[in-house]
Amino acid sequence: MQSITPQQIRSSFVNASRSEAAKLTLPKDFDSLDWNNLDFLGWRDEKMPLRGYLVVPGPTGIMLRAPEGGARKNRSVLCELCRDVFSKEDVLLWVARRAGQSGRNVNTVGTLICADFLCCGNVRKEPPANEINPDPAAVVLRQIDGLKDRTAQFPSRVQAK
Repeated sequence: MQSITPQQIRSSFVNASRSEAAKLTLPKDFDSLDWNNLDFLGWRDEKMPLRGYLVVPGPTGIMLRAPEGGARKNRSVLCELCRDVFSKEDVLLWVARRAGQSGRNVNTVGTLICADFLCCGNVRKEPPANEINPDPAAVVLRQIDGLKDRTAQFPSRVQAK
């Protein structure tokens, strides 16, 4: 992902008002982000822990809401973006208000995403070599491509009428 400025981020949101976008808190480490290893920018708002943000290349930003109470502890759930089967990270049903009139009518769309948006790191972890996947580097490349594809699809769901 190419680096983007705070102003570009704030103006990229398709399902947030200008005032909501202006009030968002950027990630603590924003100035030191490794943009070369990010396929999207995702973070939780420090000031509003149930609010999250997802910015995909373009950029297109989506404001998300986490469920109150967090993830259920009695079952494992797979993140729809990274699909990492080894991660111990909580996965939440993040909900986004749809863009435009549909969103003003309180229509939403949701998807399962890692609670702290660690997907970009998850897909870059090399799995152990085995008979099915003898080349771990090739697996990582496939995982990155899959993450990019699935992440690019979510904004179109939010913007659908």
